[in-house]
Amino acid sequence: MLSLSERMARLIVHGATPYNAEPPLGRLRASYRTPAADFYVRSHGELPDLETETWRLTVEGGVTLELSLDDLRTRFPRATVTATMQCAGNRRADLRAVAPVSGDPWQAGAIGTAEWTGFRLGDLLRMADVAEGVDRHVAFESHDTVDGRPYGVSIPFAKAMSSETLLAYAMNGEALLPEHGFPVRAVVPGYAGVRSPKWLRRITVQDHPSENPIQAGDYKLYPPNVTAETADPVLGHTIDAMPLNAAICEPARGAVLRAGACRVRGYAVAGDRSVIRVDVSGDGGRTWIQATLEHEPDAPFAWTFWTAELDLPPGEHDLAVRAWDSAGQTQPALPDDVWNHKGYLCTCWHRVRVRVT
Repeated sequence: MLSLSERMARLIVHGATPYNAEPPLGRLRASYRTPAADFYVRSHGELPDLETETWRLTVEGGVTLELSLDDLRTRFPRATVTATMQCAGNRRADLRAVAPVSGDPWQAGAIGTAEWTGFRLGDLLRMADVAEGVDRHVAFESHDTVDGRPYGVSIPFAKAMSSETLLAYAMNGEALLPEHGFPVRAVVPGYAGVRSPKWLRRITVQDHPSENPIQAGDYKLYPPNVTAETADPVLGHTIDAMPLNAAICEPARGAVLRAGACRVRGYAVAGDRSVIRVDVSGDGGRTWIQATLEHEPDAPFAWTFWTAELDLPPGEHDLAVRAWDSAGQTQPALPDDVWNHKGYLCTCWHRVRVRVT
């Protein structure tokens, strides 16, 4: 297995402490299931150093449980879900080109799809005999710390009880790597990656969302007129479910291509909906062709790969992509349409400028 430093060398690193990195887009598009070494890494604090033998997970809200990794592996039915994980800041660099935003300048690689294996969070909550309710929330606390406090977020109780929501201890058939949450992380398909915390230590069922700053103050979507100084988290929209999006992975921005047939490839995602169409343009959106789609029918929370063939004459070309989902929704054309000071949820057409000779 590659060392952490060797894995870091494979990625575009936006920060070493905390460690944040994404893969080159061509390598991301090479495999429907993203290898762990090529999966984006989003950390809010230093990577915790945890040992299997001493790690425990505490569950509170009904009967208090304290479980080891061996308990989790043996006391619950094994479950596997193929699902896409995506940072809410994916494609932030496109918004940064409009006006300054906060956060790492993610390109389109803060996303990946894996086969997650563990057990259903709902099975654990039923063992803990928690009280159900439409206004209940499941709060997670992790071993990593942010500004001296443990990382913490929450999800609605109904989503926690859904069959796709897991506590995972394996990724693509192998134990989680340290940067991906070893020994156990949450996997909440369709939601922003922030709601799938890594390095879990405690789960609490309660009648209000987590009061941790990550939940209560961060990951809020604001209108474009709101600034960092005027933002009120109470009025911001909490980012849970992820919107429709698409990106071009090949060719790369700035590529020099030969005239004639050009293969364009990328991905599209639609949260808990289906991608039904992907349009690709070689002239900045004046004309479009439809791409061929590739999706696994048994993986409703996984991305769709797409491929299109364009005939490009010599000159400069602005390639663009837009997706359509099963509700008939599509993407806005310009980053100006979705700009916000936090740089979240960039869902405009993804554009790649190339030169053809």
